[in-house]
Amino acid sequence: MTPVDATLSCGQVVGNLSPCLNYLKNGGPVPAPCCNGVRSLAGSAKTAPDRRQACQCLKTAAGGISGLKENYAAALPAACRVTIPYKISTKTNCNAYV
Repeated sequence: MTPVDATLSCGQVVGNLSPCLNYLKNGGPVPAPCCNGVRSLAGSAKTAPDRRQACQCLKTAAGGISGLKENYAAALPAACRVTIPYKISTKTNCNAYV
């Protein structure tokens, strides 16, 4: 399957996590709207193509955020008490997640 099979758009993925930008750069307490976005994303990415698409969008977006701290990005799901099957990182192999 390819990202074309996904129903989740990069706009949705990035929009869900836009309240997380300050945390991703500076750490500190995770804002409630950020965790709400992480939960929404996790709930939206139910199929393998959607999970791969979300992973690829996050990977691309992370690479474009100046000042992003990889350790904060990787810790974000756990900080929000949400489980996603991949690490938020510019180095994640999104094809490995189904």
